[in-house]
Amino acid sequence: MIPTARVSIVNVGYRSTNFWVVSQGTSRLMVDLGWPGTIGTMRTNLDRMDVPLSEIRHGLATHYHLDHAGLAQDLKLRGMRLLVPDVQRELLPRIVDHVKPTDGFSPITTHDNVYFPLSQSREVLAGIGINGDIVHTPGHSDDSVSLLLDDGSVFTGDLTHPLLATEDTLETVTASWQSLIDRGATTVYPGHGAIRALSRHPTE
Repeated sequence: MIPTARVSIVNVGYRSTNFWVVSQGTSRLMVDLGWPGTIGTMRTNLDRMDVPLSEIRHGLATHYHLDHAGLAQDLKLRGMRLLVPDVQRELLPRIVDHVKPTDGFSPITTHDNVYFPLSQSREVLAGIGINGDIVHTPGHSDDSVSLLLDDGSVFTGDLTHPLLATEDTLETVTASWQSLIDRGATTVYPGHGAIRALSRHPTE
């Protein structure tokens, strides 16, 4: 039996937003894709963490807000392929609804992304060398997803803690966290803030 390659996780974030590079063996996946107009800052942070941009062949946005997918097209132009599960496909183009002329945003092309049903996420990730699943975790937005690795690491983007949820979103948010817990999530790598252990009860 071939042993599973060790997972390495590096934060290359800035402007209070975390952008995670997940490496397993020779495979690298970026989770959340920078602020618009900041490719220079992203490259500087990657260089500082000794992560060559040319080695990051795939990217996943936990949701299509500007602080999580603002550099998607700029990164695509530098060789990254964008993974887009079906729950995000229709909402991806709506990112432009929040763009200002001064943002420096590059519109995301839609013809050259890797589209797939969420039910096939494990196979898609395995095909790029990453062991895990992509899980639909609505609450912050309808297109929110989380990357859950087999070691229990989970990248949740802006999924709200139930204690901070509004009355309108509490049920959805709690169900999303419970889904991750049931699937074996143990350590949260959020879109903002520090890494934390995940309780077995979502409201704790």
